[in-house]
Amino acid sequence: MIDIVKECEGAKTIAIAGHVNPDGDCVGSVMALWQFLKKVYPGVQIDTMIEQPPAIFDFVQGVSQIVTDYTTDTVYDVMIVVDTVPDRCGEAIRYIETAKKVINIDHHISNHGGCDVDHIVPDASSAAEVVYELITQKEEYKKLIDKEMAQTIYIGIIHDSGVMQYSNTSPKTLRIVADLIGYGFDFPRLIDETFYEKTQVQSRLLGKALMDAYTLMDGRVMVSATDLATLKAYGADKKDLSGIVNQLRIIKGVDVAVYIYETDENAYKVSMRSCSDDIDVSKVSAHFGGGGHVRAAGCNLNGTYEEVVQAVKEQLALQMEDNR
Repeated sequence: MIDIVKECEGAKTIAIAGHVNPDGDCVGSVMALWQFLKKVYPGVQIDTMIEQPPAIFDFVQGVSQIVTDYTTDTVYDVMIVVDTVPDRCGEAIRYIETAKKVINIDHHISNHGGCDVDHIVPDASSAAEVVYELITQKEEYKKLIDKEMAQTIYIGIIHDSGVMQYSNTSPKTLRIVADLIGYGFDFPRLIDETFYEKTQVQSRLLGKALMDAYTLMDGRVMVSATDLATLKAYGADKKDLSGIVNQLRIIKGVDVAVYIYETDENAYKVSMRSCSDDIDVSKVSAHFGGGGHVRAAGCNLNGTYEEVVQAVKEQLALQMEDNR
């Protein structure tokens, strides 16, 4: 295990980057690490670089200070990439490429490293769980955890573990969660407001996606999609589509859920969820340059909608054939 404090020792400028379209784990792990390092190195410039998270995370300490200006010429002494690989960090990539040291902290099995320092734990439930272990490896570090930091880590874990119901939840994950809720934050409220609660627009988009869903491959694969015209008609954006793929996954008889939304003309984001370890959607995603886990993965594809569906279908067929 790396010592993140020592890795940042002597740095005058540090930045922490996460992936595009930040989810709860990205927000939780990036912001918790920021909160921790700000306590360890109060006199150091420490920036966070992720796209503006959904409004449900506005209460997280430090979210209002996320960098939005990517035109500066800052060369960071240390750049930390969390919950992803450098190529998926959007505009932050320019600072990653010029940084004096790049540290990668992740839990995705599709992440094969390649930075100056890599700390990848594929069996962790979330990047937030990895961050927790980094900041509790020494008692002097753990003493810096407060209520705010604990709930920030907790947010990351619940979002990537499906509130501890996904197969990536281990006994260790549950022990960590038990420790975190001991700090006294209102964890039932966090679950409701950041994981389950939907706006009217989000609920309508979910309803439409479920109504429009159809099956492929003898009913084993459930597919649905949202195009740009629909987003415009509902006055919504991509942040309002979170969670739809998980609702497709729990339809009875489904082995794999595929949710596709249009990001530009002939450009689509594909999210996949598998209902068992026998169908590894991370391999499907990796084939198209994406990443993820055995049961949850995503990628971006170009082409017509029909071409995208066909391409994903062909790769899923290979997975299903291998596991007969």
